[in-house]
Amino acid sequence: MSAFSNSIILEEWNGSSSSKLSKTFTIHASSSSLSFQRSGARFTHLWRRLLQALVPEGFPSSVTADYVPFQIWDTLQGLSTYTRTMLSTQALLSAIGVGEKSATVVGATFQWFLRDLTGMLGGILFTFYQGSNLDSNAKMWRLVADLMNDLGMLMDLISPLFPSAFVIIVCLGSISRSFTGVASGATRAALTQHFALQDNAADISAKEGSQETMATMTGMALGMLVAHITIGHPLAIWICFLSLTLFHMYANYRAVRCLALTSLNPERTSILLQHFMETGQVLSPEQVSAKEHILPLKLTVWSSKNADSLYTQVRLGTRVSSLDNTEIKEHLLYTASHYAKAKYLLVERNGTVNVIVHKDSNAADILKSFLHALILAMNVSKSKSLHSDSQMWMDKHYDEFIQKLKSLGWKTERLLSPIIWRANWIFEASDKKAD
Repeated sequence: MSAFSNSIILEEWNGSSSSKLSKTFTIHASSSSLSFQRSGARFTHLWRRLLQALVPEGFPSSVTADYVPFQIWDTLQGLSTYTRTMLSTQALLSAIGVGEKSATVVGATFQWFLRDLTGMLGGILFTFYQGSNLDSNAKMWRLVADLMNDLGMLMDLISPLFPSAFVIIVCLGSISRSFTGVASGATRAALTQHFALQDNAADISAKEGSQETMATMTGMALGMLVAHITIGHPLAIWICFLSLTLFHMYANYRAVRCLALTSLNPERTSILLQHFMETGQVLSPEQVSAKEHILPLKLTVWSSKNADSLYTQVRLGTRVSSLDNTEIKEHLLYTASHYAKAKYLLVERNGTVNVIVHKDSNAADILKSFLHALILAMNVSKSKSLHSDSQMWMDKHYDEFIQKLKSLGWKTERLLSPIIWRANWIFEASDKKAD
């Protein structure tokens, strides 16, 4: 029998992405010897395992570039929230009567139940009135949600100061926080879809839960320390609470400003279109992010030169029954012929462009109708042939605009805007045509 001298080198590599692998272990084996070699320090290996529990697989290539800065600021604002929660909860329990001999279990239980009940009802009402807008304005509602949470905790803290109005104040605080729960959860889902580059939204969501758990435990520990130090010192409690609240608001602002969403909503579409008409170029998501509002326009006290409000002149999905007889004759009837081949009708009324959406229109039709309405709104005071001029622009530049949007990573499949009312019509051409 012949003897063969064989040998093998077997390497162990770790990593969820083929481009981010690291060698951890090597085996040298032959017929006469066997040796092992561990690559890297044990601390490095433990650190890598810890990161795998906190960041998505394939990180950083599996998420967008704005994921890291957003998560850093989001974690910092979370720490502030959990620390303040201890202070507000301490004040709330004190107001209910915990620790006092005169307090009854039934009374405290009823007050706590009433607080939770009003919060649940508030969440349902908020979902009814604003649920369809959360996806299209994720950045704005993300920030508003945290501001409402600040208001809710502030009410809990001041509740002991007004014993006669305690129940009312606590219920208002619970309603405020209920808005936070609905808006924060809905916008988180939208942001998770934005961050996911490799169809890994579930993984990102799971790792977000791990990160939040770590922030919660750290914040609770800090909160208990602060509560222990400030107990019996109302001035110190208020200074800590207000300081942490200011930091919380700043961290939330920075977190939202980090986001460069690539989906098209009315405001971002308006900013993109106006810049394209002026320069022939399309802005990147990062450039648009710096220009768009992150608070509702009605709450914005100052006028931002960088922000664009043209989209407020367009009403998408107008109810046909909202038009009176005069408007139907003077506006709708005489302009319908311009949209014989389109799945939408544009009606200009007092500077506002109303978009009547066809019941068979798809996502691409809705985006096109909104862009067409923006063009019409721009020319309301400039052109006497509104519909003809706007249609001419659409025929010449619409496809070019959409292609440039796609080339910079914008998602042009749909416009993030709820459409509740649609219509159906049968167009009968006539010899007379007016603009």
